Amino acid sequence: MFVSVSCFIGTTALLFLYLTGANKGNIPWDTAYHCIAALFYLSTSFLEALATISMEDSVTYEQYLENISAAMFSYIATLLYVVHAVFSVVRWKWPLLDDS
Repeated sequence: MFVSVSCFIGTTALLFLYLTGANKGNIPWDTAYHCIAALFYLSTSFLEALATISMEDSVTYEQYLENISAAMFSYIATLLYVVHAVFSVVRWKWPLLDDS
């Protein structure tokens, strides 16, 4: 829950930076944000997978499947944040590739 709320707040702050034009400086706000968000989601993915493995014998089958689904979606979110962070780094390091 902490990661989701933190990323929501970070995304909202990043949106306001873009709306006000404050992102035109030398600091790559989106690159830093997506790297931190990917790290947060990766740590959450590991913890969710560990919790799912450790609770295998003590819960019902439906709860176990729910935790497996949560772990998989967490890994998918991590992958998407990593891909976006890589594209942000490419755009930041090579501005000639940026069409805008």
